Amino acid sequence: MTHSFRTAALAGAVIASLGLCSTAAAGGRPDLVMAGLKAGRAHQSGEIIVKFRDGTSAAEQTAVRQGLGANKLDTIRAGNATRGETSLLKLPAGVGVAAAVRALATDSAVEYVEPNWTYQHQATSNDTYATNGSLWGMYGDASSPANQYGSQAAEAWGAGHTDCGNVIVGVIDEGIYYNHEDLAANIWSNPYDPVDGIDNDGNGKVDDVRGWDFDGGTSDINSGGAGDDHGTHVSGTIAGVGGNGKGVAGVCWSGVKLISAKFLGRRGGTTANAIAAVDYITDLKTRHGLNIVATNNSWGGGGFSQGLQDAIGRANTANILFIAAAGNSAYDNDAQASFPSNYPNANIIAVASTTSAGGLSSFSQWGATTVDIGAPGSGIWSSVPKSVKGAVVSGYASYNGTSMATPHVTGAAALYKSSHAGATAADVKAAIMGSAVPTPSLQGKVVSGGRLNVSGF
Repeated sequence: MTHSFRTAALAGAVIASLGLCSTAAAGGRPDLVMAGLKAGRAHQSGEIIVKFRDGTSAAEQTAVRQGLGANKLDTIRAGNATRGETSLLKLPAGVGVAAAVRALATDSAVEYVEPNWTYQHQATSNDTYATNGSLWGMYGDASSPANQYGSQAAEAWGAGHTDCGNVIVGVIDEGIYYNHEDLAANIWSNPYDPVDGIDNDGNGKVDDVRGWDFDGGTSDINSGGAGDDHGTHVSGTIAGVGGNGKGVAGVCWSGVKLISAKFLGRRGGTTANAIAAVDYITDLKTRHGLNIVATNNSWGGGGFSQGLQDAIGRANTANILFIAAAGNSAYDNDAQASFPSNYPNANIIAVASTTSAGGLSSFSQWGATTVDIGAPGSGIWSSVPKSVKGAVVSGYASYNGTSMATPHVTGAAALYKSSHAGATAADVKAAIMGSAVPTPSLQGKVVSGGRLNVSGF
């Protein structure tokens, strides 16, 4: 199925499901924004994101803020002589988000306005004391142990493809417990900004040696506890060190490097921080020429955001895939949009979850035109931080979720890129989609009609 068909089908399905007109009075999609608010989608109280039109002056922007009585909390994306600024504003007491969106939707200085939506990770936990530590999601039909419904990563390993050297992946999520015994060797170290208290590369982030915490505004990507278990778990599925006699092995078990763009905190994450995280990874690639193939996005919730869609578009321009969880609420994404996986950007791969028996996981969302592929997501063992007598140590746990399916696909993207250096984001996506194994439970449920297969990568 071509991307243009997926895009047209998505737009039509979203509009039809919401019963809205397809013509927006201003930039962005105020119709979808208001529908999200009406549906009660979670957002930060009293906060809005405003993208000013290109060419607006500082005085015009100030006038918009003063007209609302709003204060600027942050600059999400700086403006310049030709590009309008994107700002995070705090509304005064008594002014609601919906009222502010309506008020600015027709303002000539504003390109779009939207709530600061709140996102959550897409995982649920199993009994962490279970003794069955099987990595079925990595197995192939001819590996030992074997599972025909695994990702076939073990088949690639058996053919000698374990080294993903020089390939980098961004983990947009919670932080990563970077001292974990199965991750430490595969954590990125920023050669352009060593720890010295100075922003050496001029990206506004001081000492972002392993990435950045956008929730806390710090270079410390690990909270030192279970608050980063989700980010650590998806990281292990992408890049857990293999062949070390410990724990788990990721799809890409050697040489690959992980950059943490932490934006999910204890209360979830916001649109403003998600945009900043996506742009951070894109900037690292465009600024330094880093070989970043994809970002892993195991989160969802909130409503439509033009700002986030635009940030994903900038990543596409930089040839970075945006691999996203389809969601865990067991509904059809063709009929009810789920963001960010439902955005129509060409670089998105939306991932459903499958079981060890080849079925669509009971919790997984699906979409014949809006979800691309299935991957192992039920009963997935991976790395987590563990607290023992007040100290954080390396641990392992089994989780369920489209969160767990997504990093299998992200690891696959890194594996493919490592042996196809000239591949574009579109090439990598085509390889993943084209190699999917037809699966009865996924027929009519996902675009590819099948499940992840990396045996030939």
